[in-house]
Amino acid sequence: MEISIISREIIKPSSATPNHLRTHKLSRLDQSNIDTFISIIFFFDKAPKNSDRLKTSLSQTLSHYYPLAGQVKDHLSVDCNDNGVTFVEAQVVAPVDMSDVLKRHEFDPEGKLVPRKEHEMLEDQSIFAVQVSYFGCGGVSICFLIRHVIADATTAANFIKSWSALSCNGDGAVINDVTILDGTSIFPPRDDSGMSASSGGAHKMLFSSTETLKKRFTFEGSKISALKEKIGNRPSRFETVFAVIWGAVAAAKREGDDLVATIPVNLRRRMNPPLPDQCFGNLHTIIQANWPTEETTSYSSVTEKIHELISMVNGEYVKKAHPNGWLLYLVTNNGNGRLDTIRRRLFMISSMCNVAFYKTDFGWGEPVLIAPVGKLNAGDHIVVELLDTIDGKGIDAWVTMSKEDMDKFEQDSAVIAYASSSSFV
Repeated sequence: MEISIISREIIKPSSATPNHLRTHKLSRLDQSNIDTFISIIFFFDKAPKNSDRLKTSLSQTLSHYYPLAGQVKDHLSVDCNDNGVTFVEAQVVAPVDMSDVLKRHEFDPEGKLVPRKEHEMLEDQSIFAVQVSYFGCGGVSICFLIRHVIADATTAANFIKSWSALSCNGDGAVINDVTILDGTSIFPPRDDSGMSASSGGAHKMLFSSTETLKKRFTFEGSKISALKEKIGNRPSRFETVFAVIWGAVAAAKREGDDLVATIPVNLRRRMNPPLPDQCFGNLHTIIQANWPTEETTSYSSVTEKIHELISMVNGEYVKKAHPNGWLLYLVTNNGNGRLDTIRRRLFMISSMCNVAFYKTDFGWGEPVLIAPVGKLNAGDHIVVELLDTIDGKGIDAWVTMSKEDMDKFEQDSAVIAYASSSSFV
Protein backbone atom coordinates (compact mmCIF):
# COMPACT_ATOMS: atom_id res chain seq x y z
CA MET A 1 0.00 0.00 0.00
CA GLU A 2 1.34 3.39 -1.01
CA ILE A 3 0.22 6.74 0.34
CA SER A 4 0.76 10.36 -0.66
CA ILE A 5 1.10 12.89 2.16
CA ILE A 6 -1.34 15.78 1.66
CA SER A 7 -0.27 17.78 4.69
CA ARG A 8 1.60 17.44 7.97
CA GLU A 9 0.80 20.08 10.60
CA ILE A 10 1.12 20.80 14.29
CA ILE A 11 -2.23 21.47 15.97
CA LYS A 12 -2.08 23.44 19.21
CA PRO A 13 -4.77 23.85 21.88
CA SER A 14 -7.28 26.60 21.04
CA SER A 15 -6.56 28.30 24.38
CA ALA A 16 -3.27 28.52 26.25
CA THR A 17 -2.73 26.32 29.28
CA PRO A 18 -2.58 28.50 32.43
CA ASN A 19 0.85 28.76 34.06
CA HIS A 20 -0.27 27.00 37.23
CA LEU A 21 -1.19 23.92 35.14
CA ARG A 22 2.00 23.76 33.10
CA THR A 23 3.44 20.82 35.05
CA HIS A 24 1.50 17.55 35.10
CA LYS A 25 2.98 15.18 37.68
CA LEU A 26 3.31 11.48 36.94
CA SER A 27 2.00 9.11 39.58
CA ARG A 28 3.35 5.69 40.46
CA LEU A 29 0.70 4.18 38.18
CA ASP A 30 1.95 6.30 35.27
CA GLN A 31 5.52 5.28 35.99
CA SER A 32 4.72 1.58 36.07
CA ASN A 33 3.78 1.46 32.39
CA ILE A 34 6.23 0.29 29.77
CA ASP A 35 6.87 3.37 27.63
CA THR A 36 4.83 2.43 24.59
CA PHE A 37 1.67 3.71 22.87
CA ILE A 38 -2.05 3.11 22.78
CA SER A 39 -2.53 2.78 19.03
CA ILE A 40 -5.97 2.41 17.49
CA ILE A 41 -7.48 2.98 14.05
CA PHE A 42 -11.06 3.70 12.95
CA PHE A 43 -12.37 3.03 9.44
CA PHE A 44 -15.35 4.93 8.03
CA ASP A 45 -17.28 4.26 4.82
CA LYS A 46 -18.00 7.02 2.27
CA ALA A 47 -16.60 9.88 4.32
CA PRO A 48 -16.26 13.38 2.80
CA LYS A 49 -13.13 15.44 3.44
CA ASN A 50 -13.65 17.95 6.23
CA SER A 51 -10.11 18.99 7.16
CA ASP A 52 -10.89 22.39 8.61
CA ARG A 53 -13.59 21.05 10.91
CA LEU A 54 -11.32 18.23 12.09
CA LYS A 55 -8.45 20.59 12.88
CA THR A 56 -10.63 23.16 14.63
CA SER A 57 -12.38 20.57 16.78
CA LEU A 58 -9.06 18.88 17.59
CA SER A 59 -7.64 22.19 18.75
CA GLN A 60 -10.68 22.79 20.95
CA THR A 61 -10.51 19.29 22.42
CA LEU A 62 -6.82 19.66 23.25
CA SER A 63 -7.69 22.63 25.45
CA HIS A 64 -9.61 20.22 27.68
CA TYR A 65 -6.93 17.49 27.42
CA TYR A 66 -3.97 19.87 27.52
CA PRO A 67 -1.30 17.36 28.75
CA LEU A 68 -1.60 15.55 25.39
CA ALA A 69 -0.22 18.65 23.65
CA GLY A 70 2.87 18.76 25.86
CA GLN A 71 6.09 16.78 26.21
CA VAL A 72 7.32 14.18 28.69
CA LYS A 73 9.88 16.05 30.77
CA ASP A 74 11.37 13.24 32.85
CA HIS A 75 10.18 10.21 34.81
CA LEU A 76 8.31 12.52 37.19
CA SER A 77 6.40 15.02 35.06
CA VAL A 78 5.00 16.26 31.76
CA ASP A 79 5.62 19.80 30.52
CA CYS A 80 2.20 21.06 29.39
CA ASN A 81 3.80 23.59 27.05
CA ASP A 82 1.13 23.60 24.30
CA ASN A 83 3.70 22.45 21.73
CA GLY A 84 0.85 20.74 19.95
CA VAL A 85 0.27 17.40 18.27
CA THR A 86 1.12 16.03 14.85
CA PHE A 87 -1.84 15.96 12.44
CA VAL A 88 -1.23 14.16 9.13
CA GLU A 89 -3.53 13.93 6.12
CA ALA A 90 -2.76 11.36 3.45
CA GLN A 91 -4.22 9.93 0.26
CA VAL A 92 -4.04 6.18 -0.29
CA VAL A 93 -2.76 5.66 -3.81
CA ALA A 94 -5.04 3.66 -6.15
CA PRO A 95 -5.85 0.87 -6.81
CA VAL A 96 -5.98 -0.06 -3.10
CA ASP A 97 -9.60 -0.17 -1.89
CA MET A 98 -10.53 0.10 1.77
CA SER A 99 -12.73 -3.00 1.60
CA ASP A 100 -9.69 -5.04 0.50
CA VAL A 101 -7.62 -3.65 3.37
CA LEU A 102 -10.27 -4.61 5.93
CA LYS A 103 -10.13 -8.26 4.86
CA ARG A 104 -6.54 -8.61 6.04
CA HIS A 105 -5.40 -9.71 9.45
CA GLU A 106 -2.60 -7.16 9.27
CA PHE A 107 -4.09 -4.43 7.14
CA ASP A 108 -1.18 -2.03 7.57
CA PRO A 109 2.01 -4.04 8.21
CA GLU A 110 4.27 -1.21 7.01
CA GLY A 111 2.59 1.47 9.14
CA LYS A 112 1.50 3.63 6.21
CA LEU A 113 -1.75 4.66 7.95
CA VAL A 114 0.09 5.57 11.17
CA PRO A 115 1.07 9.23 11.77
CA ARG A 116 4.58 8.74 13.17
CA LYS A 117 7.13 6.13 14.11
CA GLU A 118 6.94 5.38 17.82
CA HIS A 119 10.70 5.64 18.32
CA GLU A 120 10.62 9.17 16.87
CA MET A 121 7.96 10.22 19.36
CA LEU A 122 9.97 8.71 22.20
CA GLU A 123 13.04 10.64 21.05
CA ASP A 124 11.33 14.05 20.97
CA GLN A 125 9.17 13.20 24.02
CA SER A 126 5.89 13.99 22.23
CA ILE A 127 2.69 12.37 23.43
CA PHE A 128 0.00 12.30 20.76
CA ALA A 129 -0.29 12.08 16.97
CA VAL A 130 -3.10 11.41 14.50
CA GLN A 131 -3.37 10.59 10.80
CA VAL A 132 -6.42 10.84 8.55
CA SER A 133 -6.07 8.75 5.37
CA TYR A 134 -8.46 8.99 2.41
CA PHE A 135 -9.15 6.04 0.10
CA GLY A 136 -10.14 6.40 -3.54
CA CYS A 137 -13.39 4.53 -2.84
CA GLY A 138 -14.50 7.35 -0.53
CA GLY A 139 -13.61 5.65 2.74
CA VAL A 140 -11.35 7.15 5.38
CA SER A 141 -9.28 5.91 8.29
CA ILE A 142 -8.22 7.86 11.34
CA CYS A 143 -5.34 6.51 13.42
CA PHE A 144 -4.39 7.62 16.93
CA LEU A 145 -1.11 7.22 18.81
CA ILE A 146 -1.32 8.16 22.49
CA ARG A 147 1.61 7.64 24.81
CA HIS A 148 0.84 5.19 27.58
CA VAL A 149 3.03 6.97 30.12
CA ILE A 150 0.33 9.62 30.47
CA ALA A 151 -2.96 7.99 29.46
CA ASP A 152 -4.75 4.67 29.79
CA ALA A 153 -7.38 3.19 27.49
CA THR A 154 -10.23 4.96 29.29
CA THR A 155 -8.53 8.35 28.85
CA ALA A 156 -7.91 7.59 25.17
CA ALA A 157 -11.55 6.61 24.67
CA ASN A 158 -12.81 9.75 26.42
CA PHE A 159 -10.57 11.95 24.28
CA ILE A 160 -11.65 10.31 21.01
CA LYS A 161 -15.34 10.57 21.89
CA SER A 162 -14.98 14.22 22.92
CA TRP A 163 -13.15 15.14 19.71
CA SER A 164 -15.66 13.31 17.53
CA ALA A 165 -18.57 15.02 19.29
CA LEU A 166 -17.07 18.47 18.63
CA SER A 167 -16.24 17.56 15.04
CA CYS A 168 -19.75 16.27 14.37
CA ASN A 169 -21.84 18.78 16.32
CA GLY A 170 -19.61 21.85 16.59
CA ASP A 171 -20.26 24.24 19.47
CA GLY A 172 -23.51 22.42 20.19
CA ALA A 173 -21.63 19.32 21.32
CA VAL A 174 -22.02 18.17 24.90
CA ILE A 175 -18.62 17.24 26.36
CA ASN A 176 -18.28 15.83 29.84
CA ASP A 177 -15.94 17.79 32.06
CA VAL A 178 -12.44 16.33 32.06
CA THR A 179 -10.79 15.91 35.46
CA ILE A 180 -7.01 16.33 35.23
CA LEU A 181 -6.22 14.59 38.47
CA ASP A 182 -3.00 14.98 40.44
CA GLY A 183 -2.53 11.24 40.81
CA THR A 184 0.57 11.72 42.97
CA SER A 185 -1.70 12.60 45.89
CA ILE A 186 -3.11 9.06 45.75
CA PHE A 187 -0.19 7.08 44.32
CA PRO A 188 3.06 8.90 45.18
CA PRO A 189 5.72 8.53 42.48
CA ARG A 190 9.02 6.71 42.76
CA ASP A 191 11.95 9.05 42.33
CA ASP A 192 13.86 6.30 40.59
CA SER A 193 14.51 6.66 36.87
CA GLY A 194 15.71 3.07 36.65
CA MET A 195 12.20 1.79 37.29
CA SER A 196 10.32 4.59 35.58
CA ALA A 197 8.13 4.39 32.51
CA SER A 198 10.92 6.03 30.54
CA SER A 199 13.37 3.27 31.33
CA GLY A 200 14.40 1.51 28.14
CA GLY A 201 15.63 -1.71 29.72
CA ALA A 202 12.24 -3.27 30.37
CA HIS A 203 10.98 -2.10 26.98
CA LYS A 204 13.84 -3.88 25.21
CA MET A 205 13.35 -7.05 27.23
CA LEU A 206 9.63 -7.18 26.49
CA PHE A 207 9.52 -6.05 22.86
CA SER A 208 12.13 -8.15 21.13
CA SER A 209 12.95 -8.44 17.44
CA THR A 210 11.63 -12.01 17.27
CA GLU A 211 9.14 -12.31 14.42
CA THR A 212 5.52 -12.69 15.51
CA LEU A 213 2.13 -12.98 13.82
CA LYS A 214 -1.00 -10.94 14.54
CA LYS A 215 -4.46 -12.27 13.69
CA ARG A 216 -8.05 -11.35 14.46
CA PHE A 217 -10.42 -13.90 15.99
CA THR A 218 -14.06 -12.86 16.19
CA PHE A 219 -16.22 -14.22 19.00
CA GLU A 220 -19.80 -13.56 17.93
CA GLY A 221 -22.27 -12.49 20.59
CA SER A 222 -24.45 -15.56 20.11
CA LYS A 223 -21.53 -17.93 20.67
CA ILE A 224 -20.39 -16.01 23.76
CA SER A 225 -23.92 -16.20 25.16
CA ALA A 226 -24.12 -19.94 24.48
CA LEU A 227 -20.78 -20.54 26.20
CA LYS A 228 -21.79 -18.38 29.19
CA GLU A 229 -24.86 -20.57 29.64
CA LYS A 230 -22.73 -23.68 29.40
CA ILE A 231 -20.25 -22.39 31.99
CA GLY A 232 -23.11 -21.60 34.35
CA ASN A 233 -21.57 -19.15 36.84
CA ARG A 234 -22.70 -16.00 34.99
CA PRO A 235 -19.30 -14.89 33.72
CA SER A 236 -18.87 -11.58 31.89
CA ARG A 237 -18.08 -11.43 28.17
CA PHE A 238 -14.45 -10.66 29.03
CA GLU A 239 -14.16 -13.57 31.46
CA THR A 240 -15.71 -15.94 28.90
CA VAL A 241 -13.41 -14.96 26.05
CA PHE A 242 -10.41 -14.92 28.41
CA ALA A 243 -11.18 -18.53 29.40
CA VAL A 244 -11.19 -19.74 25.79
CA ILE A 245 -7.97 -17.96 24.84
CA TRP A 246 -6.18 -18.85 28.09
CA GLY A 247 -7.21 -22.47 27.69
CA ALA A 248 -5.85 -22.63 24.15
CA VAL A 249 -2.57 -20.97 25.14
CA ALA A 250 -2.13 -23.10 28.27
CA ALA A 251 -2.81 -26.30 26.30
CA ALA A 252 -0.06 -25.41 23.83
CA LYS A 253 2.53 -24.11 26.30
CA ARG A 254 5.96 -25.66 26.13
CA GLU A 255 7.63 -27.74 28.81
CA GLY A 256 9.41 -25.54 31.32
CA ASP A 257 7.19 -22.51 30.67
CA ASP A 258 5.81 -20.41 33.51
CA LEU A 259 2.77 -18.75 31.93
CA VAL A 260 1.65 -15.54 33.67
CA ALA A 261 -1.43 -13.59 32.60
CA THR A 262 -1.43 -9.81 33.10
CA ILE A 263 -4.75 -7.97 33.06
CA PRO A 264 -5.31 -4.18 33.34
CA VAL A 265 -8.15 -3.21 35.68
CA ASN A 266 -9.76 0.24 35.63
CA LEU A 267 -9.62 1.75 39.13
CA ARG A 268 -11.92 4.74 38.68
CA ARG A 269 -15.06 3.17 40.13
CA ARG A 270 -13.06 0.98 42.50
CA MET A 271 -11.57 3.84 44.48
CA ASN A 272 -13.09 5.06 47.75
CA PRO A 273 -14.66 7.46 47.03
CA PRO A 274 -15.07 6.57 43.33
CA LEU A 275 -13.42 8.81 40.74
CA PRO A 276 -15.26 10.20 37.70
CA ASP A 277 -15.04 8.14 34.52
CA GLN A 278 -13.63 11.27 32.86
CA CYS A 279 -10.53 11.32 35.08
CA PHE A 280 -7.43 11.81 32.92
CA GLY A 281 -4.33 9.66 33.31
CA ASN A 282 -3.38 6.07 34.10
CA LEU A 283 -5.97 5.01 36.63
CA HIS A 284 -5.61 1.29 36.16
CA THR A 285 -3.49 -1.42 37.67
CA ILE A 286 -2.09 -4.66 36.33
CA ILE A 287 -3.13 -7.84 38.10
CA GLN A 288 -1.45 -11.16 37.47
CA ALA A 289 -2.86 -14.65 37.20
CA ASN A 290 -0.43 -17.54 37.49
CA TRP A 291 -2.11 -20.88 38.09
CA PRO A 292 -0.90 -24.45 37.67
CA THR A 293 -2.45 -25.82 34.49
CA GLU A 294 -4.21 -28.61 36.36
CA GLU A 295 -6.18 -26.00 38.33
CA THR A 296 -7.63 -24.42 35.19
CA THR A 297 -8.86 -27.43 33.29
CA SER A 298 -12.43 -26.09 33.07
CA TYR A 299 -13.80 -22.76 31.89
CA SER A 300 -15.83 -22.56 35.07
CA SER A 301 -12.69 -22.58 37.23
CA VAL A 302 -10.93 -20.04 35.01
CA THR A 303 -13.82 -17.58 35.00
CA GLU A 304 -14.32 -17.94 38.76
CA LYS A 305 -10.62 -17.28 39.44
CA ILE A 306 -10.53 -14.25 37.11
CA HIS A 307 -13.72 -12.84 38.63
CA GLU A 308 -12.30 -13.27 42.13
CA LEU A 309 -9.01 -11.58 41.21
CA ILE A 310 -10.68 -8.58 39.57
CA SER A 311 -13.25 -8.21 42.37
CA MET A 312 -10.59 -7.73 45.05
CA VAL A 313 -8.98 -4.77 43.27
CA ASN A 314 -9.38 -1.30 44.78
CA GLY A 315 -7.14 1.63 45.66
CA GLU A 316 -5.84 0.14 48.90
CA TYR A 317 -5.14 -3.19 47.20
CA VAL A 318 -3.00 -1.41 44.62
CA LYS A 319 -1.01 0.48 47.22
CA LYS A 320 -0.27 -2.66 49.22
CA ALA A 321 0.13 -5.33 46.57
CA HIS A 322 1.53 -3.50 43.56
CA PRO A 323 3.80 -0.70 44.74
CA ASN A 324 6.03 -0.83 41.67
CA GLY A 325 3.70 -1.98 38.94
CA TRP A 326 3.47 -5.68 38.16
CA LEU A 327 4.30 -5.47 34.47
CA LEU A 328 7.68 -3.88 35.10
CA TYR A 329 8.28 -6.30 37.96
CA LEU A 330 7.49 -9.36 35.87
CA VAL A 331 9.68 -8.25 33.00
CA THR A 332 12.69 -7.12 34.99
CA ASN A 333 12.71 -9.93 37.59
CA ASN A 334 13.38 -13.29 36.00
CA GLY A 335 11.40 -15.68 38.15
CA ASN A 336 12.04 -13.96 41.51
CA GLY A 337 14.66 -16.52 42.52
CA ARG A 338 13.07 -19.48 40.78
CA LEU A 339 15.15 -22.05 38.92
CA ASP A 340 16.78 -20.77 35.74
CA THR A 341 15.14 -23.67 33.86
CA ILE A 342 11.78 -21.95 34.37
CA ARG A 343 11.02 -19.60 31.51
CA ARG A 344 8.52 -16.85 32.31
CA ARG A 345 6.19 -16.02 29.45
CA LEU A 346 3.68 -13.19 29.70
CA PHE A 347 0.13 -13.56 28.44
CA MET A 348 -0.81 -9.86 28.23
CA ILE A 349 -4.52 -9.33 27.66
CA SER A 350 -6.26 -5.96 27.62
CA SER A 351 -9.79 -4.85 26.81
CA MET A 352 -11.29 -1.73 25.28
CA CYS A 353 -14.78 -3.20 25.28
CA ASN A 354 -17.91 -1.46 26.61
CA VAL A 355 -16.81 2.05 25.61
CA ALA A 356 -19.28 2.44 22.71
CA PHE A 357 -16.50 3.13 20.20
CA TYR A 358 -18.80 2.19 17.33
CA LYS A 359 -20.97 5.21 18.19
CA THR A 360 -18.06 7.52 17.35
CA ASP A 361 -19.07 9.99 14.63
CA PHE A 362 -16.75 12.70 13.31
CA GLY A 363 -19.46 13.80 10.87
CA TRP A 364 -18.95 10.79 8.60
CA GLY A 365 -21.37 8.39 10.28
CA GLU A 366 -20.34 5.51 12.52
CA PRO A 367 -17.20 3.42 11.85
CA VAL A 368 -17.28 0.08 10.03
CA LEU A 369 -14.22 -1.30 11.85
CA ILE A 370 -12.12 -0.35 14.86
CA ALA A 371 -8.86 -2.14 15.57
CA PRO A 372 -5.55 -1.88 17.39
CA VAL A 373 -2.86 -0.95 14.90
CA GLY A 374 0.73 -2.09 14.65
CA LYS A 375 2.33 -5.33 15.76
CA LEU A 376 4.32 -5.78 18.93
CA ASN A 377 7.31 -8.03 18.32
CA ALA A 378 6.91 -9.50 21.76
CA GLY A 379 9.10 -12.54 21.20
CA ASP A 380 7.82 -15.51 23.17
CA HIS A 381 5.30 -13.38 25.03
CA ILE A 382 1.66 -13.29 23.93
CA VAL A 383 -0.40 -10.12 23.43
CA VAL A 384 -4.21 -10.15 23.18
CA GLU A 385 -6.21 -6.96 22.56
CA LEU A 386 -10.01 -7.10 22.86
CA LEU A 387 -12.54 -4.73 21.29
CA ASP A 388 -16.28 -4.88 20.76
CA THR A 389 -17.62 -6.12 17.45
CA ILE A 390 -19.71 -3.64 15.48
CA ASP A 391 -23.00 -4.90 17.00
CA GLY A 392 -21.64 -4.44 20.54
CA LYS A 393 -22.46 -8.04 21.47
CA GLY A 394 -19.36 -9.92 20.34
CA ILE A 395 -15.64 -9.43 20.82
CA ASP A 396 -12.81 -9.10 18.31
CA ALA A 397 -9.65 -10.61 19.79
CA TRP A 398 -6.45 -9.40 18.09
CA VAL A 399 -3.85 -12.01 19.04
CA THR A 400 -0.09 -11.58 18.64
CA MET A 401 2.25 -14.52 19.18
CA SER A 402 5.05 -16.46 17.55
CA LYS A 403 4.30 -18.49 14.43
CA GLU A 404 4.89 -21.70 16.35
CA ASP A 405 2.34 -20.70 18.97
CA MET A 406 -0.13 -19.38 16.37
CA ASP A 407 -0.10 -22.68 14.47
CA LYS A 408 -1.15 -24.48 17.66
CA PHE A 409 -3.60 -21.79 18.77
CA GLU A 410 -5.54 -21.82 15.51
CA GLN A 411 -5.99 -25.59 15.75
CA ASP A 412 -7.38 -25.55 19.29
CA SER A 413 -10.84 -27.12 19.27
CA ALA A 414 -12.42 -24.38 21.41
CA VAL A 415 -10.95 -21.60 19.26
CA ILE A 416 -12.37 -23.34 16.19
CA ALA A 417 -15.75 -23.79 17.89
CA TYR A 418 -16.23 -20.32 19.33
CA ALA A 419 -14.15 -17.94 17.19
CA SER A 420 -14.05 -17.14 13.49
CA SER A 421 -11.05 -15.98 11.50
CA SER A 422 -11.69 -17.64 8.12
CA SER A 423 -13.01 -14.48 6.48
CA PHE A 424 -9.64 -12.76 6.76
CA VAL A 425 -6.46 -13.32 4.77
